[in-house]
Amino acid sequence: MQYPDLVILYVEQPSRSARFYSRLFDLAPLEETSTFAMFRFASGMRLGLWAHKEVKPDAELVSGGGELAVRLDDFAALDACFDSWRAQGLRIVQPVTDMDFGRTFVALDPDGHRLRAYVATE
Repeated sequence: MQYPDLVILYVEQPSRSARFYSRLFDLAPLEETSTFAMFRFASGMRLGLWAHKEVKPDAELVSGGGELAVRLDDFAALDACFDSWRAQGLRIVQPVTDMDFGRTFVALDPDGHRLRAYVATE
């Protein structure tokens, strides 16, 4: 069976992005070099942060073109996450909003990748 287990975001400075994601998710990277950092979440999913100048073949979209979605259990958890991310200085580009799939908000990481927290209402 095939299934995705790794998301890679192209970033300007992997060390800066690794510090950001370490703080955001209270998680140490599994590995970190000058050009790449990787995290593994409790779910088993891995997140790679790759220096866009090192990507082969060259990537047309340099950075800021992805979205990492974080599912939360309930509206109270979503509100707490919103408050936490805002307190950490994340740029909020969509406040808490009800959409057709549930309640959500969107912040940006240092490279402009979207971080969507949401509660599904299905």
